[in-house]
Amino acid sequence: MNHVFPRHTKNLPPTAVAGEGCYLIDADGRRYLDGSGGAAVSCLGHGDPEVIDAVKKQLDHIAFAHTGFFTSEPAEALADLLIASAPGDIDRVYFVSGGSEANETAIKLARQYFIEIGEPQRHRLIARQQSYHGNTLATLSAGGNLWRRKPFEPLLMEATHIEPCYAYRHQYDGETDEDYGLRAANALDAEIERLGPETVMAFLAETVVGATLGAVPAVGEYFKRIRQICDKHGILLILDEVMCGMGRTGSLFAYAREDIAPDIVTIAKGLGGGYQPIGAALCTSRIYKAFEDGSGFFQHGHTYIGHPAATAAGHAVVSALLNRGLVGRVVEMGEVLDDVLYDRFGQHPHIGDIRGRGLFKGIELVEDRETKAPFDPALKVHAKFKKAAFDAGLICYPMGGTVDGQRGDHVLLAPPFIIEPKQIDELADKLAIALKVATNGVG
Repeated sequence: MNHVFPRHTKNLPPTAVAGEGCYLIDADGRRYLDGSGGAAVSCLGHGDPEVIDAVKKQLDHIAFAHTGFFTSEPAEALADLLIASAPGDIDRVYFVSGGSEANETAIKLARQYFIEIGEPQRHRLIARQQSYHGNTLATLSAGGNLWRRKPFEPLLMEATHIEPCYAYRHQYDGETDEDYGLRAANALDAEIERLGPETVMAFLAETVVGATLGAVPAVGEYFKRIRQICDKHGILLILDEVMCGMGRTGSLFAYAREDIAPDIVTIAKGLGGGYQPIGAALCTSRIYKAFEDGSGFFQHGHTYIGHPAATAAGHAVVSALLNRGLVGRVVEMGEVLDDVLYDRFGQHPHIGDIRGRGLFKGIELVEDRETKAPFDPALKVHAKFKKAAFDAGLICYPMGGTVDGQRGDHVLLAPPFIIEPKQIDELADKLAIALKVATNGVG
């Protein structure tokens, strides 16, 4: 009776029929607090009238025009708005339909850039362990999460991975943030030298790591050193802000906090806020000029890139973020969320770390708080947590394999920017229920 291929054939989900602000409602009338924005998507919450109206108005004019023949007013307007807001020399926007496509575009853009400037030997990509950049074969290759990669290993392209900047697990006792940040960044320099600098085209990293580590920011001057290393070897720096960008961490582009600028940055999720599928890869004028002065043709494309209704939604979402003061509100509500999480769970025996920026928070679950020992993966603590939270009326984003792709559990929180303090209290109450169920008798 159901012909939809679900994510899990043994766990069929309820049907969502409505959304109101920070809540989703199923066909039985149950309300769920959207504590993760789905997957850090619903930055404005559900049912925003301005965004819905913008999409409807666009459909009255033109729903679709293939970019092989036309551009559109909303695509041009959104590109202008993004470029006006992007720090650094970011100058051009390539629209796609989601995060995987955005990162696929970035990888291919980097490769063809070096062909255009006469360095075709540069083809190697370096990324980080425990990263996630998408589910196409190229982005899965770039990702460093063992669990996601394993079934498709024979199909993946070549990529190498260095350790992430993950202070909770990798910073030495007594080591300062500055010293650790530099040590972690210097792993990139060593890997470039090992591979041969003349063969490397790009380094790809999430500015704040999302799904696979749980809102892990870099420490010290990690990204400043990364930028120096990329410049030293003439390679491109690609920052993946599919999950952490568009205001989620307290600035429209998360890299603004690092006081650096990438060569390419990717965005999605919060760009459309869930109202339309949209993503983008943004690049510098230098990269664009290489194409303009060279072949003039980027050998890439998808049918729905620059879709008028999708870009109209994106323009309405970004305008709302900027004009309603919601990016600043992320900082304010992020501090409230921090206070509540630390007050309720800061000394819990099964919570090892609470981290993140803005309304992008991670909670790492451990069997032993003192030793940081993770739970036995066979216990599937993250899966128990997700089910218990959902049963309690909370949508959150738990994942396993936090430590090394196999061991470790965390919960990612990314609520809508419109969340109120009383809803943060509700979120914490339901987290407490899930935590009790998931860890009962296992530690």
